[in-house]
Parts: sequence; C-alpha cells; structure tokens
Amino acid sequence: MIEHLDGAVIPTGFDVPVEPLRRTAHYTGEPGCIAEARSFAAQFLEQLRTEWCAPVDDRADGAVLLVVSELVTNADRHSDGPYILELEGTGASVKVSVYDSSAALPRAFPRDPERIGRHGLEIVKALAREVTVERVPVGKRVCAVVPLNGG
Repeated sequence: MIEHLDGAVIPTGFDVPVEPLRRTAHYTGEPGCIAEARSFAAQFLEQLRTEWCAPVDDRADGAVLLVVSELVTNADRHSDGPYILELEGTGASVKVSVYDSSAALPRAFPRDPERIGRHGLEIVKALAREVTVERVPVGKRVCAVVPLNGG
C-alpha cells in the first residue's frame, strides 16, 4: 500500500505479501501420537490467533482440532509407518494436511446412523470447505481446508 501525503508518495511496507503461518510435525505412530498431534494443532491455533490476529473462535478451534484428530487417527490406523502433519494458516482458514505411507485412498461411505465407525471422512467433509486426497511418491496426502469465519 502506498499513501499519498501532500503529493509525496510514502511506501508503507504493507504492500509486501505475507506468507501463511506453516508448521510441520512428524509422528512415529507410537501410542500418544494422536494426542501429541492435537496439542501441536492447539499451539498452532494459539500462534495464529496471537501473531496473525486470526479470528479463531471456539467453533473454528474445535473444528480444526477435530479434523486433525480424524486425519491423524486414519493415518495412524491405516499406514505402516510414520506420518506427517502439516498446518498452514491465514486469517481466513487453516489447511490441515496429513501425509502417510499407505497408497490406499480413503473413501467416504453413505450416511448411515446405524453404522459403527468409519465416519471420519464424513466428519471432515462436514467441517471443511474443501477436502482433497492425492497419491504422493511415498503414499498419500489428505488435505482439509477449515474456514475460520464459519463459511
């Protein structure tokens, strides 16, 4: 942004694009990793709230933590190795990405209130604005973009 003051052009420095806040954590799949991932995500949200002044209210906070729990739990259960949690946040959304070593892509099942289990992707799709799944050289990546503004 450039301000004009009595005909003088004064660069304010606000015209420089700002990169999203990014954090990555690696997990072995040993007991306690899912709780560690939730804690890592909670710290990330606090940093996004304080450093970016992002509007992370209780609803957005709960949605991001639930998406992290579901995606990390799936990676923990369905892959034979370590997995990576990557968080990327702006003032508008948080992108949750989980990489794991399994090439098997997750699938959403039709809604069935009597089904026990296998509701994870259904939950993630309900909370996220966008969900993508892709194969990567070492397995797959599942990404969910969770809006912070309720949209």
